[in-house]
Amino acid sequence: MPERFGKMTPSNTGPRGYVRGSLDEKVYDAAVLHIGQESDCTGDIVSSHGVGCPVKQKKRRLTAARCEEAAVTQKTGSLARTQGKNMYKGKRQKAVKPGKASHSGGLYAALDLGTNNCRLLIARPTRPGYFRVVDGFSRIVRLGEGLSRTKRLSSEAMGRAIAALKICRERLEQADISHQRLIATEACRLADNGAEFIERVRKETGLQLEVVDRETEARLAVSGCGTLVEQETEAVVLFDIGGGSSEIALIDVSKYRSPRLAEHIIAWTSLPVGVVTLAERFGGEIVTQDNFFKMKAYVTGLLEQFAGRDKLDHLARGPNFHLLGTSGTVTTLAGIHLKLDRYDRRRVDGMWLDSTDITRMTDVLLSWDMQQRLANPCIGEGRADLVLAGCAILEAIRALWPQSRLRVADRGLREGILTELMSRAGAWRRPRYGARRAYNNTPARQRRNEKNR
Repeated sequence: MPERFGKMTPSNTGPRGYVRGSLDEKVYDAAVLHIGQESDCTGDIVSSHGVGCPVKQKKRRLTAARCEEAAVTQKTGSLARTQGKNMYKGKRQKAVKPGKASHSGGLYAALDLGTNNCRLLIARPTRPGYFRVVDGFSRIVRLGEGLSRTKRLSSEAMGRAIAALKICRERLEQADISHQRLIATEACRLADNGAEFIERVRKETGLQLEVVDRETEARLAVSGCGTLVEQETEAVVLFDIGGGSSEIALIDVSKYRSPRLAEHIIAWTSLPVGVVTLAERFGGEIVTQDNFFKMKAYVTGLLEQFAGRDKLDHLARGPNFHLLGTSGTVTTLAGIHLKLDRYDRRRVDGMWLDSTDITRMTDVLLSWDMQQRLANPCIGEGRADLVLAGCAILEAIRALWPQSRLRVADRGLREGILTELMSRAGAWRRPRYGARRAYNNTPARQRRNEKNR
């Protein structure tokens, strides 16, 4: 395995198989989500509601027990053991059938195998519109390495991906999963041996990956970011800069509001370029100003072919329009802007960046050599040769839709998958009277009622 991916040795392997190091510490923290926190505790309760659903913290505070359950430690990335007591210890969660209420304990899983990363998220639905993250995994595998030149997945890249997928399979087997969706994206779409790889994955790991089309990928990216579009917002250009492709969706919420943000997409495109393919085409380790502008010009040419790019022009000139970026590029820029000694997802997800800040940080990155990029804790080994390619894509997007504000999203396809799975399975439907009465008669519920009297 190349050095930049980290060595899996006992000395540098963290809990649950995460590799220690500047980059992988960032990935490790990102595996435990803290989206849409219900209260001041660091709970990983995720809101999957669509547009304009701000959390009312005063009315929805967690009890002490639920705060204890929700607390997540940065060290282990799992449910905190407050005062030595793990609230889930010894409890095996029961799977539920579609339509059952969230308190039944069914777990949902989403796996995203991209051109650069392999990511897994396991969650449990809670109150309507929300879910709690139970487990997560993320590793840079560079599945699409060399794909732009050879049109094939290399044996080394497939080996890295399968090693990560075997860890994901172990996580899935340890949990009682009632619903899951396992997807693969651009690398498997484009590779001549993509179908062979999918079959190899099935034989060696038992996982059946679904190769999704670009439209589905764009929709899932939008579905995972619904809570970051605020009530007063009228229009958004959402983009997801991936390893092999970049999805862009134009969203109009000026006329009506739906709980599903994806229903507001009025135009979308998928550019056949991402950080891996662009860096391989123009070079990623040594990037001069001239080389950077060539990358930006190349992406601009692709954007000009997007027929629906002007559909938000009437709203883009107003104050209630902004960009929304969900990718490693924007989260890296946010971490550098905050001068973080260690990437902290809770500080990055949902924050705003001004146009001047983005320009300044891009100029700083262009002034750094490869070693300086490697040394930054928000970049690390796995992204040091890719980050400027991502900045070039971002600059092309900003030039087409100039806007003073950009909102950062450290979330994406996995959250979108979970949202759609739970919604379709009826995980948030109110149980019928008989089911509610049966739940209220359980010993746990009776003890809680007694305690609250």
